[in-house]
Amino acid sequence: MVRLGIVIVSYNVREHLCRCLGAVEASVQASGLDAELVVVDNASRDGSVDMVRTEFPKVQLLANEENAGFAAATNQGLRALGFPEEGGPDFGMLLNPDTLVRGAALAEMLSFMDRNPRAGVAGARLVYEDGSFQHSAFRYPTLCMAFFDFFLPHHRLLDSRLNGRYPRRLYQSGRPFEIDHPLGAAMMVRREAALRAGLLDEAFFMYCEEIDWCRRIKKAGWHIYCVPRAEIVHLEGRSARQFREEMFVALWRSRYRLFAKHNGPLYRWAVRRIVALGLRREMARVRRAAQRGELDPEMAQRRLAACTRVLELGRSAP
Repeated sequence: MVRLGIVIVSYNVREHLCRCLGAVEASVQASGLDAELVVVDNASRDGSVDMVRTEFPKVQLLANEENAGFAAATNQGLRALGFPEEGGPDFGMLLNPDTLVRGAALAEMLSFMDRNPRAGVAGARLVYEDGSFQHSAFRYPTLCMAFFDFFLPHHRLLDSRLNGRYPRRLYQSGRPFEIDHPLGAAMMVRREAALRAGLLDEAFFMYCEEIDWCRRIKKAGWHIYCVPRAEIVHLEGRSARQFREEMFVALWRSRYRLFAKHNGPLYRWAVRRIVALGLRREMARVRRAAQRGELDPEMAQRRLAACTRVLELGRSAP
């Protein structure tokens, strides 16, 4: 029987974490999996640590005194499992605390990986809590996608290939399909692929770390898939919503690092110009809204400050 190691990184989402752990344990038990679970808590202040210790005593808990960021905390959990070293789990699973594993989703992913030895990464099919569709797999970032972040000619383009999305019919078919990368909210990685490519780049505090990891894994010769029959509820970004402006800055800091690692100088020059134009447009919109009384002055200042910081990141980006 293959061994599965699951890592959940949590930050101030106690209730969601509790539901997540309950769903994982139920799925593991029902499928008879050989699985070990680690929670890495990034200095939560909402009682998450005590909740895990009390209600889930079988879960290995690592409680950080400071927020180490997602990539570093995930690596911390993987290493605690012995992944990807010899003798550790055959597969490592990244799972967000705002997810709910449905039925045999983990077993479906393991079965697919076991049948496809060149599959280095598998992502689940993510849905909202009401069962409605959610994009789970994406193409690597393009200039067009950066443009759509600020200038969207038509709302239908959000779901298009131009914006890095895969057609809904691929999910609806139920058959696994090859992708560039899944969302890191539910992502399974083969031990041999992680050995070749290394673990997550800890210089990414939050965002883009799974894109970078998948690019390195694919460059090492492995394939990456979405497995639609493995359905997992994703409540989307509950930790990140706590600091919206800070997370906006963190997103673009990570994106600039990603571009520096994987894209050429012409691409990086073009994306900086697109982002600068978009940010200046957004700053003008925020100022107009504040002047008309449509936006709280304090909120307007926070948004303007965040835009200014991202502009500065772009100027200093390689």
